[in-house]
This record gives sequence, C-alpha cells and structure tokens, in this order.
Amino acid sequence: LGIARKNYQPVVMVCTSGTAAANFYPAIIEAKESRIPLLVLTTDRPPELRNCHAGQTIDQVKLYGSYPNWQVELSLPSIELKILEYLRQTIIHGWRKTILPTPGPVHFNIPFRDPLPPIPQPEVISLEAQFPQNFFARVEPILTTEFLPNFDLTLDLKNQLQSGEGIIIAGLAQPKNPQKYCQAIAQISQVLKFPVLAEGLSPLRNYSRLNPYLISTYDLILRNQEIAEKFIPKIVLQIGELPTSKQLRTWLETTNPHRLIIDESEENFDPLHGNTNHLRLSLEQLAQIFTPKFFHSNSDDNYLNLWCNAEVKVREAIDKKMAAINRIFEPKIPWLISQILPQDTPIFIANSMPVRDVEFFWVPNNSQIKPFFNRGANGIDGTLSTALGIAHHQQSSVLLTGDLALLHDTNGFLLRNKLVGHLTIILINNQGGGIFEMLPIAKFEPPFTEFFATPQDINFAALCNTYDVEHQKIFSWQQLQQLLNTLPSSGIRVLELQTNRQLDARWRLDNLDKFAANLLL
Repeated sequence: LGIARKNYQPVVMVCTSGTAAANFYPAIIEAKESRIPLLVLTTDRPPELRNCHAGQTIDQVKLYGSYPNWQVELSLPSIELKILEYLRQTIIHGWRKTILPTPGPVHFNIPFRDPLPPIPQPEVISLEAQFPQNFFARVEPILTTEFLPNFDLTLDLKNQLQSGEGIIIAGLAQPKNPQKYCQAIAQISQVLKFPVLAEGLSPLRNYSRLNPYLISTYDLILRNQEIAEKFIPKIVLQIGELPTSKQLRTWLETTNPHRLIIDESEENFDPLHGNTNHLRLSLEQLAQIFTPKFFHSNSDDNYLNLWCNAEVKVREAIDKKMAAINRIFEPKIPWLISQILPQDTPIFIANSMPVRDVEFFWVPNNSQIKPFFNRGANGIDGTLSTALGIAHHQQSSVLLTGDLALLHDTNGFLLRNKLVGHLTIILINNQGGGIFEMLPIAKFEPPFTEFFATPQDINFAALCNTYDVEHQKIFSWQQLQQLLNTLPSSGIRVLELQTNRQLDARWRLDNLDKFAANLLL
C-alpha cells in the first residue's frame, strides 16, 4: 500500500488460500477509499476441493465484497495457447481497472490443481516450441487523455465567484506532483481573491511561499463564535475531501453556504449533505478555466483580509505559547518537526491523535515535506508497514505515530532487512488511546479506562531490541531537533517521546478555544 501510494502505480499482492487472503482486507478497503491502485492475486483450491472441508479452503469468490474496482476468478491453468491468450487479455484488463477510471484495488482469484511445484512437463515444452514471438507485441502502456470539457457557469454562479466573499477548502491530498497542485490552487485563489483553508495533511502547508492567502489556523479561528459568524462565505470551492476538522465541518453544516465540490471522479464528497454542486474536473482543468481572462473580479479585499489578519494573529499566539513550553507534550511535536525536518522529507502521519495535532499545529513552511496518510477508512491497520513501503527506495523518511497504532503492526519490523532506505519513527507513547481522552466518554469511569483508553505498558526499548531496531528515548526538544536535522541513510530507528495523555488532553481542552478568543479584526 505504501509503495503504491508513493509511486502512483499498481503494486501486486500475492498470497496463498484461506485466511491469508482475509488478512489483505484492511489494505484493500483503504486502497478503495483512498484511490490507491493494487492488484491482488489470491491463490485458491480447484472447484472440486471446495465445500468439502479440504484444508486451507474458504469461499474466496468476491471475498472483498464491493471494494474492488473489478474482480474475477481465473480459469484453471491449462496448457493451451488459447487459454494463455485469455490469461493475457484478462490480466491487461484487470491492470487497466486498477488505474481507470478511478484508481483502486482489483482482485484475481486464481485456482490451481496439483502438481504445484514447477516440475518439467512434456506438454509445456511442446507449447513453448510453438509460442509466438509477438505474443506480447500488442500490450501497450495505458494512455490517459486530458481534455478540457465544454464548461459554462451560470450568471448567478459567476457573480458569486466574483463577489470576493468566498473561500477555498483544500482537504486531504497526495498529488503525484505536489508543486503543480499547489501552484494550481494558488492561481485560482489569487484570481478569485479567496483565502485557502489548507488541511494539515495537504502539501499546501509545505509550499507556503506559493500561496499568500494560506490559512492554517481555521479550526482555531472558527472556535470564536463572533468571528465564525462574521466569516460566513457566499460560496465555497471544496477541493476533494473535506479536512478532518470537526469545527470546520460543523460551521459549514450550520451556515450551509453554496459549495462547489471539485473532483474528477464520480465519488460523493459531501458528508454534510448541504447546498452543493459537483464539478467533475481535475484541479489542473479548473486552473485552466479560472484565469484573469475569464474572471474580472469586482470585489475589494475586505473579506480576504479578515481571514489573512486572523491567520497572522492566531499563528503568532500559537508560536508564542509553544515556544514557552519546555516539557515534552504532544501538541508541540508536529509544531516543531514541521520546522526542522530536512527538505523534501516524506512523512507518514498515523491516524487518531497525530492527524488532529498536525491539523491544529503544523506550521506553514517551504520545506516541501511530503505528507502521506491512510485516511480512506481512518484505521490504524498496517501503519508501520505502509510507512516502510513509502521509505523503500526513497529519501530518508519519517513516521509520526502513537503507541497503539505502532503496536498493531509491530511485525512490520520484520521488513527491516528488505528496506532499501531509512525510516525514523517518532513514537508518541502516552500508554493508550489518547484521542478518546478528548471525547465526552472520558468522563464515564468505568468503563472508560479499560475499554476506551486501553492502557498498555510495553517496554519499547526491549521490543525494538527483539527486532534489532535502534531505539532512543527523547528527553528534550533540543535532543529531538539534533536527531531530526539530518536523517540517517539506512535502517530503522525509533525515537520515543513519553507523554501523559490525560494532561495533554486537558491542555487541548483548555487552550484550543483560547487562541482566537480575543481576536479583534
């Protein structure tokens, strides 16, 4: 999954029959929801050994339900040229379906009869002699054609866009070319004079020089009810999925402005069920439409300046607060690492509390850091393995994760000897599920600690030693900075920061509402 995320090309997954195939399920769900190309090959028993208690046999036909883009059971292998032609064309079709029209997983279930080992067979030798040399001659690369559709805006919609009282919301994004993605949004933003509310997991925060109207503190700004009321837009351009922020989603749901959702797929990206229209365009196509020639803005900059001034003041308040805190605590981790990671560093951000602290506190920068994440289904499955896939054959990479997400996939460490590259794991060890401390259920004890916080007391130094992985405990921000300024070129290391989930949750509850509380515009 990580390799496919990084390379934007299908990766083949192969397994034996039975429960081995079921272990792929979380990755297939994530691939579907995140539009990641995977080609899944599950081997199976032949038909005569099904439904009769033959060993290692389950029903694998359509095993993954509706999640694959396409799924098929291949015929049993047969030493016939016609069957090989069928196999060739079916595989080509399946590979195409991992890419077009929307990337995602494809499942081939492949039954075999004995003998399974590759022992010589006279029939095969005979077939090889007549095998045509041009058998693969017509297998061509997939070509995609970009076109600009006939596009027309109603007069009312064009007037809304030219009013200047609109915003662009840039949610989760892992574009193949982050700089072009950021440039396209910057162009649209500057033509329309719209501020850009950029999710922490968007590349926009790491190319901040390209976008003078970048807003990173929207979640904190909108906690000021007076400001939130004043900032209601006439129109919203939503690029892809919405950001994680519950504050932003609640504001949009309550005020229900007209939203144009920009995504070229047929997916529905409106969980709020609001006043929306979907424009089935790529961001690049949209940038070709929203040009100074097409739009002559009639607006002043008042609405834009309200957002930009609020961003400056709230960002100053955050920076001042963080700089004054010396103890190791969770919110400061993304604030610091966003400012010190080497240029172009790939970073995988685990689910639960890390993605939220990144949204709150990731500082806009020009380091071109490359964020990766599994936000399709928001699970913690395969966190370490996905990060290792991203680090493989790439620049030295970083994983930011909590303890439970890492523990869920510790056997990923077995890939250590196959990793070509380096992964630094920034481990936030708060001995349990810190995200649940932020929810109302935290007040109910019991059952909160046992069933929600699920405390653990694993010795991570001993665990790392088991897998022959380097481990260091971090006791100061200076120590962390020294270890991250330059990353190693090979191997895996764990940098463990011990935090207190109750204290840090209390800090968030006490402070998140305060950063914009006294905002005067």
